[in-house]
Amino acid sequence: MTKGHMEAFSDGVFAVIITIMVLELKSPQGTTLAALKPLIPVFFSYVLSFIYVGIYWNNHHHLLQAVRYVAGDVLWANLHLLFWLSLIPAATGWLGHNFPAPFPTAVYGVTLLMPAIAYYLLQRAIIHRQGAHSVLAKAVGNDLKGKLSPVFYSAGIVSAFYQPWISIALYVLVAAAWLVPDRRIERLAGK
Repeated sequence: MTKGHMEAFSDGVFAVIITIMVLELKSPQGTTLAALKPLIPVFFSYVLSFIYVGIYWNNHHHLLQAVRYVAGDVLWANLHLLFWLSLIPAATGWLGHNFPAPFPTAVYGVTLLMPAIAYYLLQRAIIHRQGAHSVLAKAVGNDLKGKLSPVFYSAGIVSAFYQPWISIALYVLVAAAWLVPDRRIERLAGK
């Protein structure tokens, strides 16, 4: 299968995820500025999740630049990633409506941790298929951000039961670290 089919399908799923998240945003119940106050946590969780989905979409795009072809294991690894990403809207809504309650904050962290693991597995499947000397294998290299992110998510999940604000800070910190797109693949692929 060509990577174009996988990329087009994935782009569609990313678009649906963002659409579902924005549908959770409701109009204020009132006409004053004070009517916006109850919506601040919902809007904050939406913005954070939008940034995360955008980061995954951006890095997924860069990742696929290094792919020559896709086989079944890569397709399944990609579906695994999309599955976990598709749960972000539900966790976003729950966190936004119960901000910053311990259990929704922890579950939100799980919905950030699992796509990180799935993205790593997708990278490994592609590298396995294309070889240890492929563009992607060279570009990924040590991948410090990729290794530290799950540690921060895990710390956020645990701290949610003690200090939910620490969890939120950790989730924001990881997003901030990934906001700058990873250009290693572009440099090595010469694009």
